[in-house]
Amino acid sequence: MKTTPGGLESGRRWICRRLGLCVALALLVPAVARAAGTLNWDTNNNVVSADLKAENLLDLLGRVAATTQWHIYVEPETIKPISAKFRDLPPGEALRLLLGNANYALVPETNSSSKLYVFRTSRQNATQLVQPAAKSGEGKSKIIPNELIVRLKPGAKIDDLAKLLGAKVIGRMDDLNAYRLQFDDEAAAEAARAQLLINADVASVDSNYSIDRPSMAGQVLPSKAPDPQLEIDPPPDTCQVVVGFVDTDLQTIGNNLDKLVVKKYSVAGVSQEDPNVPSHATSMLETFSSSLQAATHGKTTARVLAADVYGSGTTTTSFEVANGIAQVVNGGARVVNLSLGSSDDSPFLHSVIQSAAAKNILFIGAAGNTPVTTPFYPAAYSEVNAVTAVDQGQLASYANRGSFVSLGAPGTSVVNFNNQSWSVSGTSASAAYTSGKAAAYLQDNPCSTPADTQSYLRSSFGIKITSNP
Repeated sequence: MKTTPGGLESGRRWICRRLGLCVALALLVPAVARAAGTLNWDTNNNVVSADLKAENLLDLLGRVAATTQWHIYVEPETIKPISAKFRDLPPGEALRLLLGNANYALVPETNSSSKLYVFRTSRQNATQLVQPAAKSGEGKSKIIPNELIVRLKPGAKIDDLAKLLGAKVIGRMDDLNAYRLQFDDEAAAEAARAQLLINADVASVDSNYSIDRPSMAGQVLPSKAPDPQLEIDPPPDTCQVVVGFVDTDLQTIGNNLDKLVVKKYSVAGVSQEDPNVPSHATSMLETFSSSLQAATHGKTTARVLAADVYGSGTTTTSFEVANGIAQVVNGGARVVNLSLGSSDDSPFLHSVIQSAAAKNILFIGAAGNTPVTTPFYPAAYSEVNAVTAVDQGQLASYANRGSFVSLGAPGTSVVNFNNQSWSVSGTSASAAYTSGKAAAYLQDNPCSTPADTQSYLRSSFGIKITSNP
């Protein structure tokens, strides 16, 4: 998700008016870049250096958040340009110079990241959550150099093979004969790859890739929006609509929405989500629910399966994402929402999606928030319906718009959590919104095929995009 810096209330009204939006756009969107000043926040040595001139406060704090992992909240009236120049100061002194006349409070947390509040009048008014800045290369998956994903032929055993190669088996997908192997270092992994490629028991060998955790919810709204109102009806005996969310951990939401979720899977260990902020999956489920409510007049027989592929980590891997997909598909999902991704192609992940699509599973994926025209996976796979973000009748400035994109949907959503409303935005929300429309269509057309549903989505939400080269 991506924070929207302004116009949240008007954006919320626009969403309410435009539920069911049909979009056909031909846009020319130039890319604009601005050079940022120097900020070196050395967490290892606990010193900070800066050379900044008229830096936007939100941009600056976003860079701090990305480095320190703090959750930073700012009072909107505090936002102003920042200029500062210093070298090797302790963080406390650095914050005082960076924030000028603004007040701040750094609050340590026992089970989550520390919170930094920046305010002019009182800490309670620091309600705008700062989005961590994109790191260099963010959105790109990276090869994990000392790991391999190995698929064996039927009847072959992984444990003896791993022992022979000097590897640890740290992930299993026994139903697919797929395994995640970890080696001492990159050289050992590459030597093992050479042996595996000529082993008669091995079906395929692939690298494993890390994938960044999707961003948290965005800005806190000044007043609470109405909760989604969905009446959960019993599902039919046949052709039940089940939607799988492969995402972060899903928190308890309340307001009857928890009844949508029939099972949660964890494929990456115990999660430690901040209890004060909606997780990415929580925000996606509420976005899905609002879309479903609007399309079904508040009554649904649909159900949700949720697979947490991140646990407490800041990244997941292509192996865990594939495992999450397998879990929800085996649990009965007919639609799989993938509001995550990276820009490198994983043949193993693609093969899992291909196998599921061949069993009449519909995939909906986020196109990415870079914005670029290059492929963003898994949305860019031909079996996945890639959704970009459209806000107020235009392609969102942050949204990817490559030739792999086939759908455009609202990229701004309002979600309620712990008696507060949050504005979230990004192609993640666009995908969740589209999954809600797909579920509504299947509810009205119970035994329709993925091709039927895809045809409905593309006729209703299709988007044609032209971009600068």
